[in-house]
Amino acid sequence: MDKVRFGLVGIGAQGGAYAGFLTGRGGFPGMPAPECPPHCALGALCDTDPAKEAMCKEKYPETPFFRDWKDLVDSGTVDAVVTTVPHYLHTEIAIYCLERGRIVLVEKPAGVYAKSVREMNECAAAHPETAFGIMFNQRTNRLYQQVKNIIESGELGQIRRSNWIINSWWRPDSYYRQSGWRATWGGEGGGVLVNQAPHQLDLWQWICGIPNKVYAKCIYGDHRDIIVENDVTIVTEYPGGATGSFVTCTHDPIGTDRLEIDLDGGKIVVEDSRTATVYRLKKKEDELNRTMSMMELVKLTQGNSAGADGLYTVETFENTDGWGVQHMTVMEDFACHILEGTPLLAPGADGINGVNLANATLLSSWLGKEVDLPVDEELYLEELNRKIAAEGKFPTR
Repeated sequence: MDKVRFGLVGIGAQGGAYAGFLTGRGGFPGMPAPECPPHCALGALCDTDPAKEAMCKEKYPETPFFRDWKDLVDSGTVDAVVTTVPHYLHTEIAIYCLERGRIVLVEKPAGVYAKSVREMNECAAAHPETAFGIMFNQRTNRLYQQVKNIIESGELGQIRRSNWIINSWWRPDSYYRQSGWRATWGGEGGGVLVNQAPHQLDLWQWICGIPNKVYAKCIYGDHRDIIVENDVTIVTEYPGGATGSFVTCTHDPIGTDRLEIDLDGGKIVVEDSRTATVYRLKKKEDELNRTMSMMELVKLTQGNSAGADGLYTVETFENTDGWGVQHMTVMEDFACHILEGTPLLAPGADGINGVNLANATLLSSWLGKEVDLPVDEELYLEELNRKIAAEGKFPTR
């Protein structure tokens, strides 16, 4: 085998784009389609919608189509399954695949609630011979890889504080009306935390570490005709004493994407997930604190010497990858893992970290108090089921 045949379960916006990528016949609307990676191919398609079936048979007549995802999994026409379906189905499909030795690449988020994701991870651990990945495409961003490498090298010391404002995904009401499951507790499991923000929640923890305490303020249906969270402010605490904050919403048409990481020996600022600026202090802050006189402070703050000739040096680097390129890079990375045994950039087990943080954020908001991480799985599911029951559209879990 020199190519991995991917089977796509769900041919909506994401699955449809992947089908286009894997065949070179299109991608995301308005964006150029990347070339299909050398070790990837489209193996089969699956959807319950007759209109999607008709579209797929017209556009991809050579590709097998299934109405039932279990039939696709068991068909022998694919080497790996991708779960481009509503969020609650991610873990169900993944567990079915893993129990049968079928390779699976889970879309983000790994699931809606941590209990189901933990069960999926335990199933994967019981079948270590079966590849298991997650579509954290932002991990392919070379800029974030370089930021992570700088922090892990220790050259700037320990993280003291991190802040991420990520409001650059404005969504009007028409977006939420696309599908009946969107922006519902029973159909989607939440709002911005499970739909738009999972990539950044993953990157935040991938780069800055996993917090142990969370306090959050969430606003539900803020300026939108929905009942789930679409305006969120998170405050975190870490075992070593560092703190963090994460702010996101879907009602800002101008939008901001800015990550700041403050360390002992400098600061890293990332703008628009594209440009990073690394400020390296010539003396670490602890030494400056001990030795700087008030006269030196006045000269520093009133003069123009804080740059290269003063307090710090500056390095800037950029990333120019497009979204489609990143998705295909994850698929190629996954394919090479299957074919050659190379380490995964995004192991499936990592998906629980973002789900834990999203769950803890909502639980803190519902209870009005700080909560611990990992989240109390049973308490969260109990509170989520209260929301689903009150909503009255979907069965509780």
